[in-house]
Amino acid sequence: MAGASTIDQPSTMLSLHGRIAIVTGASRGIGRTIALHLASLGAKLVLNYASSSTETDHLALEINSSSTKTHPQAIAVQANVSDPDQVKSLFDQAEKAFGSQIHILINCAGILDSKYPTLANTTVEDWDNTFNVNTKGAFLCCREAANRLTRGGGGRIISISTSVVGGLFPGYGAYAASKAAVETMMKIMAKELKGTGITANCIAPGPIATELFFAGKTDETVKRMADACPLGRIGETNDVAPLVGFIASDAGEWINGQVIRINGGSVI
Repeated sequence: MAGASTIDQPSTMLSLHGRIAIVTGASRGIGRTIALHLASLGAKLVLNYASSSTETDHLALEINSSSTKTHPQAIAVQANVSDPDQVKSLFDQAEKAFGSQIHILINCAGILDSKYPTLANTTVEDWDNTFNVNTKGAFLCCREAANRLTRGGGGRIISISTSVVGGLFPGYGAYAASKAAVETMMKIMAKELKGTGITANCIAPGPIATELFFAGKTDETVKRMADACPLGRIGETNDVAPLVGFIASDAGEWINGQVIRINGGSVI
């Protein structure tokens, strides 16, 4: 923590013991791996899903089975993040389940149009769907978090963006625009939360091997994207989760109002 007079051990600085984290879009992909990593650091998890509970229930069971605690360390909560009443209910259920204010919000819920249309061929319906989840969803969760996260230290808001915002690739117009809005929102929110001890940041992965990434892409496209990376591969969810854990911990306290592109050097 800031102002400490002694050198803290890394394990202490990275520990999330006693802290509660909401992870939206936790059922699969990056969100799932983030949830597992935060649990390994000692956090209690509220695993949000949009529709089917099967994968999220299995994730909660996996986390709880690996814990020696008598009380559950993870619960699954359904909520459509684009609905303000359901977002409020998500936070209400989180506080009720663990008897405490929430410390950490990870905005990971997101969608991508696997048709990869040009802007000229993007339908209004697809544009609205993308912004409802990616932008409005992040806004509603951030708004709730800004009013309800614990004050005075340990409060973290982390939104998952995309390196596509920097890459400006054709076919990603709506997706990149929706995430660019989130990046701007987080930078402003960091300033608006002055005095609360809550930080707000974006993590922007490049190509990551998830269902969302592979949808609609040919093997040739995937190979071309891997070749474009100086490290010669597509990223894995485990490449992203440790950075989220770092920023969520006391070790990441001085990182605030930032967009961190994590992509192996494929997009500068």
